[in-house]
Order: sequence, then structure tokens, then C-alpha cells
Amino acid sequence: MNTKSTLTIPGLLGDFRLLVILFISFRLILLMAYQPLFIDGAERGITVGGDYYTYSQLVSLGVPYRDYWSEFPPGWTFLSYGIHLFTGQNASYTSYAMLLGLLMIVVDTGNLVLVRALGTLMHGENTGISLTWIYAVLAAPMIFAFWTFEPLVAFLILLPLWLFAHLNGTRAAFFIGIGALVKFTPALLLGAVWRFRKVKHALRHTILAAAVFVLAYIPLFSQNAAMTMPSLTAQFSKASYQTVWALLDGNYRTGNFGPMEDRFDPARANILQGNPARIPGWLRLGVAAGFGLFVFLRTRRFDHKGFVAFATITLLIFFLQAQGWSPQWLVQIIPLVLLCFPTRNGVLIIVMLSLITFAEYPFLFIRTGDTGGEVTGALLLPFTILILLRTAMLVGLCFGLYRILRQEPVQS
Repeated sequence: MNTKSTLTIPGLLGDFRLLVILFISFRLILLMAYQPLFIDGAERGITVGGDYYTYSQLVSLGVPYRDYWSEFPPGWTFLSYGIHLFTGQNASYTSYAMLLGLLMIVVDTGNLVLVRALGTLMHGENTGISLTWIYAVLAAPMIFAFWTFEPLVAFLILLPLWLFAHLNGTRAAFFIGIGALVKFTPALLLGAVWRFRKVKHALRHTILAAAVFVLAYIPLFSQNAAMTMPSLTAQFSKASYQTVWALLDGNYRTGNFGPMEDRFDPARANILQGNPARIPGWLRLGVAAGFGLFVFLRTRRFDHKGFVAFATITLLIFFLQAQGWSPQWLVQIIPLVLLCFPTRNGVLIIVMLSLITFAEYPFLFIRTGDTGGEVTGALLLPFTILILLRTAMLVGLCFGLYRILRQEPVQS
């Protein structure tokens, strides 16, 4: 036998095309084996515990921002509405959820490709392919791909990072604008742009991203300003939830809105579902901005690793100051942490953060059915511990990222 032609384990692990095939087929098989259903008033299948059914209910209310308000920006809202129209006005929940699941598989495959591309650029070919295998076997990105649209948000963060690394600033700024129309967090990349690019370039990129965002909103406000406004304000009008701020405020629920009927009345978007904040949002944001400015002024590393690290710490600081915590934010955090900390400790941090997140939701919250979804009694102590542990881990990641940004780049 010619041993030179025999596939070895390292050869298999180095075959990125094979990894992509395994990545896609694994998710497709799960989607087919546990297809989403809604039977006898109950959701079943792979989407149970997520937001797919809520999305399908929203798009069945009519035309977004005309007939009802949505807490999401128009990029995601109209994508979801388009899936609803494509599957048919009277189509089953299964049709909507299956098509959305297929779309998230495609998007998450793009995340896999971008993790490899950025990992190779930042750390070399061997580390790049290793990071893709790690990303492929992590449970959290796969689960949230069938619970939320968060893989699309992660894609619209990773893609501009890759474009900036290849000096395609105009395209990157365009996709930052698109990303902000899906969820606001991709706009935080502009902080790294201002730190790592010349002022004239940063200004041009910011104007372009803002123009994309504003131009999408102009026709919506012209059509129905009252129904459109909640897409900009509703998320920030929520009571605190699942954070240290929520513990201080005595809010022990998730950050859901009211019943679907409320979506026909834009005044209902800003009704506080819980106790008011003891620490006002402007103060939290001001302190976070102060920390961000400190990092901005102290940054010394201006290579690709520094750019990604700065974008990551900006995102984490924003999450830490936010009044609420959404478990799906893990999907944004995981690839960035892998890229910034391509070590065993980095992977273990992701595993621990994932375990803490899923222990909180759905493991703990599923036991609150008899209290209307509120954490009480014996559940309150583990709930508090989980929030404090997660917060401490995010703060620790910020400290590690700050250390990276304080390093001088290694000259090759």
C-alpha cells in the first residue's frame, strides 16, 4: 500500500471542506429529526425554548411598522416577514420555522468560514483551522441557531472585521449599517474604527454606516412614525432582567414584552414590566463610556489582533452596562473570544460561560412555571450566584482583553 496516499487523522482535521460538510449535515439532520411543530397548543421539536414561535406570531399580525410595532430593527423584522410571505400567509408554523432554521444554518456556516479566515490571519493556518473545529463542536451556537436569529448578528460583526482586515473599509462600513438594522450591537464596531483608523477615514465610515441605517428608517417613519418608533426605543425601555442591575432592582424575570395584543398599541411598548431602575440608565452608560474612553486612550496594540480585541472589549462593556442580559448574546461573544484567546483557557472560559448561561435559562427558569415565570424562594440563591458568576467572567474577559491591548505588537 502506498502510505503517502493514506488519509491520516491530521489530514482529516486539516480538511476544511470536510469540516464544512460535517457542520452543515449535522445541523440539517437535527432539523429534520426534531422538526419544529405546533400541536395541541404546544410547541414541539428543536425550537422549543427559543423565540421562533414568537417571531412567527409577530409576522402574522400584518405588515410590520404599519399594522403593529416590533422591538426589532427593520432588517430582521422584514427578513422574518419575507419568510412568512414566502411560505404563504396560511402556512404552518413548521414551514416558517424550517425555512428560518435553514437560513440560520447558512449564516452560521458563514460564521465558521469567517472564524477560520480571521483566525488564520491573526494566528496562522494551524490555529485558524483548530478554531473552526472548536467552534463547530460548541453547543451554544448550534442551539441558538434554532432558537433565535443571533447567528445573523454574529455574521454581521465578523464580516466587517474581516473586511477591515483586508482594507475594505467602505464595504465594512456598509455592512455595519446593515448589521445595525438587524440588531444594534454591530454599530459598536465603529468604536474600533475610530481608534484604529485615521480620523478622516473613521468619519467617512461612520457617515456611511449611519446613512444606511437612516435611509432604511425614512420610509418607515413616513408611513407610520408611532408604530416605527418602538423599534428604536422598546429594548431600552424594558425593566432590568437577569443582571446585577436586576438583582438590585428586585426584578427576577426574563426580559419579555407583554401579550401579542399589545403590539397594536405603540403606547404599550414603553410600559415598564417590572420595578424601576435604582441606578439610572444614563449613569450606567456614562460609567461604561468612561471605561471605554480609558481603554481607548491606553491602547498600544494596533495590529489585527488589537482591532478584534478592541471590538470585543467594546461589546462586552456594552453588555455589562445593559439593564438586561440575553442568553443568545453568547453567539456574538463566542467567536470573538476564540479569536482573542486561541488557547485552552480561552475555550474553557467559553465552556464555563455556556454552562452558566444554560443553567440560568432554560434550566432554572423552566422551574418558575408555578410563579408565572418569576424566580422566587429556593431558586433565588442559585439565580443570584449564576448572575454574579457570569458577570465576573465577563469582567475577567475585559481585563484579559485590556492586557492584550496594552501589549506592543510582535514584529515579524
